[in-house]
Amino acid sequence: MTPLITRKPDAHKGDHGALGIVGGARGTVGAGILSARMAVMSGCGRVYLVRPDLCDGLVLDPLTPEVMLIDVPQSRHRPINTWLIGPGLGESNAAHQIVADLIRDDRPMVIDADGLNLIAQDPALARQVARRDAPTIMTPHPAEAARLLQSSVDAVQSNRVQTATELASRYRAITLLKGAESVIASEMHPPRINHTGNAALATGGTGDVLAGLIGALVAQGISPMDAVIHGTEIHGLAAEQLTKRLGGMIGITASELIPEIRQLINR
Repeated sequence: MTPLITRKPDAHKGDHGALGIVGGARGTVGAGILSARMAVMSGCGRVYLVRPDLCDGLVLDPLTPEVMLIDVPQSRHRPINTWLIGPGLGESNAAHQIVADLIRDDRPMVIDADGLNLIAQDPALARQVARRDAPTIMTPHPAEAARLLQSSVDAVQSNRVQTATELASRYRAITLLKGAESVIASEMHPPRINHTGNAALATGGTGDVLAGLIGALVAQGISPMDAVIHGTEIHGLAAEQLTKRLGGMIGITASELIPEIRQLINR
């Protein structure tokens, strides 16, 4: 089996991408940290958690000091080649301005969580997403998908394939509609269903881990479509492995998925 990620003997960190994760606002900083920890443990060469502000004094993740916590002005001078926007970003005016500025960027972008909510609230942002030339990945759960389409969760869940396909077309983005049997759709490929995972993933933070994984794979040179397909599959397999080892699904946390995913990538 061909490895998902390979490294040359003389590789250095600059060969393995730099992911900028825009999120981790005060009160929801854990979401950004989960994405960043996953990106580090997915092999990304450099990981920056770009916070809306650093006024709360948190400038280091003590469990993963490899993650560089910086603010937005500092991010302009970092060698970021892929963006992940949204985990714990919030929906403030400052967050809206950050998203509006970055959507015009010409680097690949994963949009998750509050990034999606801000786009759903502002038709101008939605139009900017659809006009992007660089690859865009959107990772909504059913409620976020409903907001993006001005629809309802019931309507989304009643036809998940159609919903993912419509989102992919409207926003010109590879779309991962999360949930039981996640749907992956794009303008260039027929929809496909991911069959891994279980209800252990029904807990806070697992989507942040998945977004960090997909962003890290793209940053390392995996094609955006392959990053979504393989990232979603591995994320689900990690939940299955943990469930088997622990004898049940109850109490599995998003943090526990991270080393499990790393093991699967290396395997």
